[in-house]
Amino acid sequence: MTTEITPAGFSINRNLLEKLKKEGTIKTFPPDTVIIDENDYIKYIPIVLNGSIKVFKLDEEGREILLYYIKPGESCVMSFLGATCNGTSKIKAVVEEEAEILILPVHKATDLIRENPQWTQFIFELYNRRFEELLSVVNAIAFQKVDERLWDLLKTKVKMLKTTELNVTHQQIADELGTAREVVSRLLKQLERDKRISISRNKIKVLAM
Repeated sequence: MTTEITPAGFSINRNLLEKLKKEGTIKTFPPDTVIIDENDYIKYIPIVLNGSIKVFKLDEEGREILLYYIKPGESCVMSFLGATCNGTSKIKAVVEEEAEILILPVHKATDLIRENPQWTQFIFELYNRRFEELLSVVNAIAFQKVDERLWDLLKTKVKMLKTTELNVTHQQIADELGTAREVVSRLLKQLERDKRISISRNKIKVLAM
């Protein structure tokens, strides 16, 4: 059975993808575009074809905690769950790198649950993956030191973006980790002294994995 997109762990069957393309609209979004904002009513489900989206949760003080990335062949199960419950979004989804996204209207997504077993399987597999990722986030916040979380984040970005040169500011990293910029700057300097990274203006190069 042929597939169009094959991220690790599961894939979208070609027939399903063609069905989704007929039901939705494909658009390209530049970095930093807000795809879904917290407290928005969800009108569509984003399915990433190329590029990536990062998903945050905001605390009461407006600080962001990175929950997970949406990569090619994946969607945002949190938006799907919110839409099916007629609720508002509990997360914020922002384009990490230029992304080609299939925009699927909510009513089409719910109709497919009744009509297409492949779509239902895709949603359940995606839910399982996101649940595991959220458990990892909870575990990291509860048990890992910030320096360990920082290094894990840099490695994740290298793997996802397929480059060791990351165009990212200290503030952006701090936002993703839910900590202060000063803390991130201090820890990055230590990583640089350890010769694990090199730092230049708005750029970090990872030297050792």
